[in-house]
Amino acid sequence: MNVKYWPVLLLSLLPLWAQALEVGERLAPWTLLDQFDQAYTLDNQVQTLLVARSMEAAKLVDAALQGQPKGYLEARHTVFLADIQRMPRLIAKMFAVPHMRDYSYRIMLDRDGRVAPRYPGAQDKVLWLQIKDGQLVAQHEYATAEQLREALEKARP
Repeated sequence: MNVKYWPVLLLSLLPLWAQALEVGERLAPWTLLDQFDQAYTLDNQVQTLLVARSMEAAKLVDAALQGQPKGYLEARHTVFLADIQRMPRLIAKMFAVPHMRDYSYRIMLDRDGRVAPRYPGAQDKVLWLQIKDGQLVAQHEYATAEQLREALEKARP
């Protein structure tokens, strides 16, 4: 690679480093619509934020929540954020979002990639952000539905 391109490469990677959320940082509030087109705003009551950046990760959340009653996440002060910006809009509108309305839990849908990129992590894993009074206190990634289910059970209200 030509040396004159190194500064451009490094500058292009800078936003990736700048977006990494550190323990102790306050999460900026955001508002998104869920699968029922109901607005939700992140507030200081949230204790856990689950972030899925891919269909694989969203399926992990769904598998972990199978058999759980409506209000299961809310009782644990947990919010589920799904990044669907890469999904074609027509597919989302006609098929995916209507299918999501059958779930017993709310999904905050990041249709434009305004929120999920704030929380970097692996595409195929579910990012778990533990929050207290709006500040990040811990973060974990889960690769299996069983691990996520166990973590949710430990987060009893």
